[in-house]
Amino acid sequence: MRSPSSHNENSPLGLQRSIEPTPFRWSVQFSCLSQFIPMSHLQDVWEKLGNMGLLGVTVSPSYGGLGLGYFHHALAMEELSRASGSVALSYGAHSNLCVNQIHRHGTEAQKLKYLPDLISGKKVGSLAMSEPGSGSDVVSMSLRADKMNGGWRLNGNKFWITNGPSASTLVVYAKTAPELGSKGITAFIIEKDFHGFSTHQKLDKFGMRGSDTCELVFENCEIPDESVLGQVNKGVGVLMSGLDLERLVLSGGPLGLMQASFDYAVEYVHQRKQFGQPVGTFQLMQGKSIADMYTKINASRSYVYAVAKACDKGHVSRRDCAGAILYSTDRAIEVAMEGMQCLGGNGYINGQCCRIQSTQAPLISSSEYPMGRMLRDARLYAVGAGTQEIRRMLIGREFNEEFKSHL
Repeated sequence: MRSPSSHNENSPLGLQRSIEPTPFRWSVQFSCLSQFIPMSHLQDVWEKLGNMGLLGVTVSPSYGGLGLGYFHHALAMEELSRASGSVALSYGAHSNLCVNQIHRHGTEAQKLKYLPDLISGKKVGSLAMSEPGSGSDVVSMSLRADKMNGGWRLNGNKFWITNGPSASTLVVYAKTAPELGSKGITAFIIEKDFHGFSTHQKLDKFGMRGSDTCELVFENCEIPDESVLGQVNKGVGVLMSGLDLERLVLSGGPLGLMQASFDYAVEYVHQRKQFGQPVGTFQLMQGKSIADMYTKINASRSYVYAVAKACDKGHVSRRDCAGAILYSTDRAIEVAMEGMQCLGGNGYINGQCCRIQSTQAPLISSSEYPMGRMLRDARLYAVGAGTQEIRRMLIGREFNEEFKSHL
């Protein structure tokens, strides 16, 4: 079976592959499909992404970035996810959660020190926010940063950290004034060679297995004052504003996974024959699976793109950033399930070879029909970057606050 390809450049609306085909999208798509589909690990990815210019999409050209907006960042996330969910997840953690935060909140000295190597791919970035006891309730974090002469001493740990094993530059949130609650959090830039910092257990995950995740441990980790990102005790503002944009950019992940599921399913049902004809010609397959998958993909794209364009115009809506990833994630899980159904038994097996019972069918491997992986990868977005329940709560709370303001 061929690598996923565009099935529909004949759509008068240009919807099947994108609502707005752009040179940026096609460039990313071509590079991703040719370089990342065979990859299951990240060893050689970073400098390739740097050479493509993707590690600094939203960063000013003066620091080596492209100077584009969140719409293009979401497009990059989408096309990378279409080629590899794992590569895309690690890319999002690096380019949005680390690089974009340093660009938005860092001092000039911090930007000059960290951004060039992060954008070129020479160094890997990460965000450390969640802890074993504080996931959704992130401001209840217990990582402590105590002031000392010339800097800070950190003690505690972080958990579920994407890129943790390989990251050399990390944005880390810690309590600097625990008695102030959420108003006593500070953001820091940590380097992996800081004394007292280490990575521990690498986590064995259900999906996104090519994206490394681990626990971080801080044992009397000493960091200088110049490592403070933003202002002392003002880290919750850095954190919350970053979460809105994180949800938006990562919404591209479910979009890409949906497109990949659709690509594989459509090609398969037009090759697989039963009762003497391709199964894709059966009305039930056309209506229940292909048509439903197609409309879910494009409805999700329309929402994500609209929110991204609004953000680029300065209209960042917390409820819509949450809504974009909420909706696209639910649809991505559904589309992956429908894709698995289209492939029948081949959608369910892992790592074995079989021959389709047709004289016209070649020997194929289940690795060419990775619908199970698509489903496992899509499930990450139901709990990563906030759970679906937290997203629903945020949307409801935003409307409650809006209603109260009009009373």
